[in-house]
Amino acid sequence: RSPAAFKGYLKDEAKTREAIDEQGWLHTGDIGRWTPHKTMRIVDRKKNMYKLSQGEYVAPEKIEDVYARSRFISQIFVYGDSYESCLVAIVVLNDEYVKKWAQTEGNNVETIVAPESNTKLKQTVLEDMNHEGKRRGLMSYEQVKAIEFIKEPFTIENGLLTPTFKARRYAVEKKYKELFGKIYKSVNA
Repeated sequence: RSPAAFKGYLKDEAKTREAIDEQGWLHTGDIGRWTPHKTMRIVDRKKNMYKLSQGEYVAPEKIEDVYARSRFISQIFVYGDSYESCLVAIVVLNDEYVKKWAQTEGNNVETIVAPESNTKLKQTVLEDMNHEGKRRGLMSYEQVKAIEFIKEPFTIENGLLTPTFKARRYAVEKKYKELFGKIYKSVNA
């Protein structure tokens, strides 16, 4: 809170009132977490939060950062719906690691990615994700309950990534809306 921090938006009084409250506090929309060193770390944006049906708020980017540590995952997008009690995700697989894993399982990649054996790979990836989540302190409601694999990676060219390599959440949600619905149906079945 300081007059030097931010005076307002040029010729946009409504946005200025949204950003600065009556006491003069600036609301950036960032979500932070105190580190053990007593510094603030920005972990997400308020606009990117999902509220689940039980009332919990979850920050998908924080969860994606945790799950991205899985060797199976090249890219991941976590999705939540206010009418649902859990999170789901779409995953772009790390093909090189999946090949190695398939060989240790006694399969070739074509067999393991085929729809009929896809279930075993999905279960293995989901278990690995949940293991990472527990190791990194995710709460149970922050853990993804179901996933689906997609082939097309998120890129700047296809409009699914920003120039800073973050997912364009609205664009991904719009493009994969039907797939998210299908994943939720499989969870609720």
